[in-house]
Amino acid sequence: MRSPSPARSSPLARFLRRFVRAEQGVTALEFGLISLPLMLMTFGLLELAIVFVVGATLDTATEIASRQIRTGEFQTSAASTQADFKNLVCGRMSWLSGQCAANLWIDVQTFSTFNGLANAPPVNTATFNPPAGLCFSPGLPTDIVLVRAYFEWSLFTPLLNNALENMGGGSGKRLITSTTAFRNEPYNVTPPEGTKC
Repeated sequence: MRSPSPARSSPLARFLRRFVRAEQGVTALEFGLISLPLMLMTFGLLELAIVFVVGATLDTATEIASRQIRTGEFQTSAASTQADFKNLVCGRMSWLSGQCAANLWIDVQTFSTFNGLANAPPVNTATFNPPAGLCFSPGLPTDIVLVRAYFEWSLFTPLLNNALENMGGGSGKRLITSTTAFRNEPYNVTPPEGTKC
């Protein structure tokens, strides 16, 4: 005995059945669903890598330029101002030299003991307001010197700004810091004493 024929389905129901069973274009649809998160992750990794490279470049430039303070070469030269030292650091930041003049700040402080150096508070990146509070005192022979370089880097990956931003206020910027501390060598020529801070 034959079962009664089912009621004819509506055109919408037939279309939905065909749509669910269709396999054409599945790859394009899947790629469309994962492409945005994949691109965000890729750009995020690139941005993170660039931040690390900027930090390494700043560390190297600060260390090399600070060597001239440590040996007394900088203090005994004709060019011995904060701007001159900033130019020394910028000159060693090859691929960032175009941004360096506008985005780099230098803070050099002199201490009589390493305990005083240990108590020097780091800058608050969320409220960083250069040049307020920045000092330049390269010191005399055997002085203890703390050199800090601050570089403002603009972030470019959307949605990652919140994770990497540390300058506050939704600025989309990261303050990259390099610090080195040392005791000046006992060089022979004693320049006139500058301002200590």
